Amino acid sequence: MTVTLADVAARARVSAATVSRVLSGNYPVAESTRARVLRAVDELEYVVNGPASALAAATSDLVGVLVNDIADPFFGIIAGAVQSEMGGAGEPGARREPGRGGEPRRGGEKLAVICNTGGSPERELTYLTLLQRQRAAAVILTGGAIEHPEHAAAVEAKASRLAAAGTRVVLCGRPPIPDATTLTFDNRGGARRLTEHLLAFGHRRIGYVAGPADRSTTRDRLEGHREALAGQGLADGAERLTVHGPYDRSCGYDATLELLRREPRLTAVIAANDTVALGACAALRDQGLRIPHDVSVAGFDDLPFSVDAVPSLTTVRLPLHDAGARAGRLALGREPEPPGGVAMVRAELMARASTAPPRAGAAA
Repeated sequence: MTVTLADVAARARVSAATVSRVLSGNYPVAESTRARVLRAVDELEYVVNGPASALAAATSDLVGVLVNDIADPFFGIIAGAVQSEMGGAGEPGARREPGRGGEPRRGGEKLAVICNTGGSPERELTYLTLLQRQRAAAVILTGGAIEHPEHAAAVEAKASRLAAAGTRVVLCGRPPIPDATTLTFDNRGGARRLTEHLLAFGHRRIGYVAGPADRSTTRDRLEGHREALAGQGLADGAERLTVHGPYDRSCGYDATLELLRREPRLTAVIAANDTVALGACAALRDQGLRIPHDVSVAGFDDLPFSVDAVPSLTTVRLPLHDAGARAGRLALGREPEPPGGVAMVRAELMARASTAPPRAGAAA
């Protein structure tokens, strides 16, 4: 039986007119009411303008790109690279047809819409619902996944509904899920090699500033770090020298002060990403410590500012632009899917001036 607007209104306990306003987006509606309506739409699998079967192959020129924080260079680089693949004639990523003078094929333009979730699980689900309502041509989810079982199940369900309606779903930097093509980052391997780099220098008291505990990226990087420590018999003290927090500079600053409080003889700090590493460097300088003479510092991602930091930052390079561009091509069907629908994006250690052997006697 086809679900009607009245069914949605009854489920959300609002009028049919209110449901219409929410779906059209042309009228102001209280956020709590909007959320209730969108939840009812999702639960009932309501499809605008008729039965779902009539729309199975009908998609718009819209591509949704979900990011945690567009102000974070990590997400900005990926989103910019995705958008570069959306252009038609004369734009980067435009398709060219052989035998026509290399001219771009016209009519292939897509509109990339950046959906900034702010790290909110609720906003992530709301955006997926709205993109389903708009019959988006593709949806690209970037960055680490939120590791709550109920939320993970909800995202998988939405991905299945999107795919069933003809929308391509691509993950960039996330663990694989059914009905999605995945570019997963080698966060674990990169973190392991980074910690091994410091261990090879002779560091034994290494602090770790981790990201939010409920993120897949945090888990993978932390596991790689601890695998390297375990290989040297140093796993027992790892928990005490780990501090979790947001992926921002202030977290790096505050967490580094906490690590120094826990272990005044600290010789190295590994940060969850390069932005966090900058905060760690600032905290060490404010404590009168020199980098790397007194404490080595390392980050992750190799964001553009990392090589220009003073000293230049040792980090792990993820090819974010290339990964974003590839996600865009996969979303548009311009590149074959990888075997099994999953491809690993390799991470590369970038050893620079912010890491060095601990000063004489400090490693003991």
